[in-house]
Amino acid sequence: MVKKIVPIFILALLTALCLPGGEAMPADGGAKIPAGEKYVALTFDDGPRRGTTERLLDGLKERGAKATFFLIGQQIEDNAALVARMAEEGHQIGNHTWSHQRLDGILPDEAAQEVARTEAALEALLGGGEYWLRPPYGQVAEGVELGVPMVKWCVDPRDWESRDAEKVTRAILDCVEPNSIILLHDIYSTSVDAALRVVDRLQEEGYWFVTVEELLWLNGVTPEAGRMYRTGKG
Repeated sequence: MVKKIVPIFILALLTALCLPGGEAMPADGGAKIPAGEKYVALTFDDGPRRGTTERLLDGLKERGAKATFFLIGQQIEDNAALVARMAEEGHQIGNHTWSHQRLDGILPDEAAQEVARTEAALEALLGGGEYWLRPPYGQVAEGVELGVPMVKWCVDPRDWESRDAEKVTRAILDCVEPNSIILLHDIYSTSVDAALRVVDRLQEEGYWFVTVEELLWLNGVTPEAGRMYRTGKG
């Protein structure tokens, strides 16, 4: 679970920052966390999905990149092995409601149920934890209290609309900057292609790919229940 991973990550980073000349410090799993690096969070909605999510996980593992996955609850049971793999490989796993229901146009009790069903499915598979929420379309009605941090985004290449890997890649690279939270959907093959191209390009430019929770910690932000985060700085 990410709650166990973050302290190790941050400890390694802080140690690296204390090294003379900003030398890199080996981190858990053989990765290196350079001091003074640029950080960004890739996030994926609407999965998991066989084929595309699996290929994405393969590509992220190959590149040593971490991501955050906001899962639709009704898709978890049939893709349990993929979800377990996400957790085992250090990705953050979050909640994207049970049926991709908008949370800004339904009663508070209905919204809470959409979130609670997915949380229960994740707890049954992965154990207890805090599964952050990405509300579908990034909106929650006033008065809805969901008890966990919520995550929006600041870079949206509209990958669901174009289904064009090159266009999506360009849209991200044109807008990304340190501490960006990028929105993508791992149910589209073109989005997986774009994501891996973006990782390759930004790693060449000195970016480090972390989970949303890690991104906030790296900026000294303590996540608060009920608050919506759009970048690594809040």
